[in-house]
Amino acid sequence: MAHILAIDQGTTSTRCARVDRDANLTLAQREHRQIHPQPGWVEHDPLEIWNSTCQVITDCLSGTTPQRIAAIGLTNQRETTLVWDRRTGRPFYNAIVWQDTRTRQACQRDAAHAFASHITQKTGLPIATYFSAPKIRWILDHVDAARAAADQGNALAGTIDSWLIWNLTGGPKGGRHLTDVTNASRTLLMDLRTLDWDDQLLEFFNIPRALLPRIVPSSDPCAYGLTDPAGPVGASLPITADLGDQQAALVGQCCFAPGEIKNTYGTGCFLLMNTGTSPVVSTRGLLTTVGYQFAGRPPIYALEGSIAVAGAAVQWLRDNLNFFAKSAEVEPLASGAGDNGGVYFVPAFSGLFAPYWRSDARGLIVGLTAHCTKAHIARAALESTAFQTLDVLAAMRQDCSIALQSLKADGGMSANELLMQFQADLLGIPVVRCRSTETTTLGAAFAAGLAVGFWPDENALRNTWRIDRTWRPAMSESTRQRLHGHWQKAIERSMGWLSPDEA
Repeated sequence: MAHILAIDQGTTSTRCARVDRDANLTLAQREHRQIHPQPGWVEHDPLEIWNSTCQVITDCLSGTTPQRIAAIGLTNQRETTLVWDRRTGRPFYNAIVWQDTRTRQACQRDAAHAFASHITQKTGLPIATYFSAPKIRWILDHVDAARAAADQGNALAGTIDSWLIWNLTGGPKGGRHLTDVTNASRTLLMDLRTLDWDDQLLEFFNIPRALLPRIVPSSDPCAYGLTDPAGPVGASLPITADLGDQQAALVGQCCFAPGEIKNTYGTGCFLLMNTGTSPVVSTRGLLTTVGYQFAGRPPIYALEGSIAVAGAAVQWLRDNLNFFAKSAEVEPLASGAGDNGGVYFVPAFSGLFAPYWRSDARGLIVGLTAHCTKAHIARAALESTAFQTLDVLAAMRQDCSIALQSLKADGGMSANELLMQFQADLLGIPVVRCRSTETTTLGAAFAAGLAVGFWPDENALRNTWRIDRTWRPAMSESTRQRLHGHWQKAIERSMGWLSPDEA
């Protein structure tokens, strides 16, 4: 057995990789459509995603045989949700994507309910459009035949991992309806401590238990079953792992000890800290989530800070303001400025996520003088990602007494060396970039390989993990405090821009 097959179903594309014992990847990728029926609505076609998954599996297996694959791991865009007919495999509606805000008013009503604090205590999550339960309820309440099919036991619901596992294991012919603890922890329906669907939560959101998948560990040699030989794999191979994408990156970065942190710098940013075997309930605006669970062991929990806009700010400068033709050009432009010239850019295009959670905030650029150029604005856009990460990490330090040694960085923006150095300067700890930028895919492979002994233990995984570069802080404490003080003033000015009705 030469490889693990890792399927990475993301927000904009689906990828499949063959991963060898030295963590080298051979990757295939296909994009899928972003569907926007109304402002604030974001959907994906589940059948298009399934077809793309079949295609990338076929592409990735080209030049090898299924018999050389030891196991299959899967990772997915989290919270994106769909409901489908168990008899036909046809979705009742498009998948509602994690970014979608159509359930905003319903979530506002739910958040004002007396039971809302109990929901957060049980799930570690605030009631928000981000998570899956309001999306499932919307489909059941607004799509013809969906609620009736659910009541009759003819419907299934789940996140994208459940949809793919069900299809890979046979679909209407007997596919297995499963999810793992990390994806279930993002639904507002699972109790963090029991790792099971909670009857009070199901009643509150009016979602039948029979609709939902069985929750199993993230890495398990037996729980997920075998692929259908008539499907895209072309053989009966064991599926042995499933994780939400950010938790997969936590595993891919080998953050196996409490206090180890990774930040994925992409369109947004997702900062996760391993907090060990006990959930830490945040009082500072962070999410408590399951980091991963390996079969036969207790779950490992994490604190998470979600930042809505990181690389998206660079894309905005490129596409809306025509500052440059390619996103990679932001670094030489920003470097030419020397510093930010007193400019601060708060990219609250749709409000602020962690640790503020202010939907009334909107983006702003402040500190402009006649001296400023587009280079200063470009630099401020990059620095905004580092400042937002600092705010999340400061909240983690307040929630949790674990000492922080370094930050492991991955994602597309981690290639920006100006940003990485500024991040190390602001945090006051080293920032370490992994040799492989595909840590999400790698995490799915690692979890699948552990389940079947492809890698014997976490130490073996650590030995495959390689540092590409380390940035060490070189900024004085007084400068750090001065810059952060200006950033905090900019954040304060972005809040309250919209009235409660507008927000």
